[in-house]
Amino acid sequence: MKTAVVICPGRGTYNKTELGWLGRHFADRALLSEFDRRRVAAGRTPLAELDGAAGFSVATHTRGDNASALIYAATIGDFAAIGEAIEVVAVTGNSMGWYSALACGGAVSALDGFEIVDTMGGLMQERLIGGQTIYPFVDEDWRPNPARKAELLALVAEIGARPGHALALSIDLGGMLVLAGDEAGLAAFEKSVPPAQGRFPLRLANHAAFHTALQAPVAAEGRSRLPVSMFRQPRLPMIDGRGAIWWPGASDLAALWRYTFDHQVTETYDFTRAIAIAAREFAPDLFVVTGPGTTLGGAVAQSLILADWAGMGDKAGFQTRQAADPILVSMGLAEQRPLATGRPAA
Repeated sequence: MKTAVVICPGRGTYNKTELGWLGRHFADRALLSEFDRRRVAAGRTPLAELDGAAGFSVATHTRGDNASALIYAATIGDFAAIGEAIEVVAVTGNSMGWYSALACGGAVSALDGFEIVDTMGGLMQERLIGGQTIYPFVDEDWRPNPARKAELLALVAEIGARPGHALALSIDLGGMLVLAGDEAGLAAFEKSVPPAQGRFPLRLANHAAFHTALQAPVAAEGRSRLPVSMFRQPRLPMIDGRGAIWWPGASDLAALWRYTFDHQVTETYDFTRAIAIAAREFAPDLFVVTGPGTTLGGAVAQSLILADWAGMGDKAGFQTRQAADPILVSMGLAEQRPLATGRPAA
């Protein structure tokens, strides 16, 4: 049996190639029906309809109130599909993936987790405060470059301090900086940095200024709608966006609730640190990234490189290790999914 830390993806992972994911991979049809019953009651489009659409629509499928629920359902379905040959020793997630990690870790039920995701996704979409852009501080070889990171963060701080500008680090995502702010702040940053790797800086469609103080009204509304009574002692250790571990039988549920609907919404999400802590505290045989999508795998690999895990110093080092003895399993890749499920790819 191999041990694994499971990593739940966040927004931006359900895209054109993921259309139909729930139809292909979500085995618990009764649970999906209950998700959709709640969606209909809230006046939202059922997930079965979104997932079964004839085509992918950026305007529809990437909306916060749709994307969050689709991603959560895909994650829950994939977590349930992990085979008996893998012992899950901890869970973590990226950004919105923290809500999924709460359910996978047992700190909330699958239905309460869905209520959290649907509520917070809806609030984000209703308010749509600010936006996000992504920019790398490592090159295409993924070599750590702390000087470049410090330089970029200094620029972010300088822009964020200008009158009429809001800009801050939203997510520390492996070799990428996900920045969030208002239009003035984002535009100023995008004009101040050179194009990189043919696609950066990259503005994210339908994304708000997640994990910044701009989201304080959303956090407050979330706390008013989602009670601490939803939470219970987790079954598995959960690593949050600070790298803090919430242990089974020893978690302060009021503090967990407060973190989830306060710090987690309004402060930087340090995914890089969460992965480093996962590696150092649990030393798993595998890091399993649930679906949907495959985009989080690179950030996990980069985070392991930045943590100097298993002697991997760059992209080539990671690829060599991965080829010899896979350490990262992406359930979004047909060729890797069987390594997590123990069953042939569908």
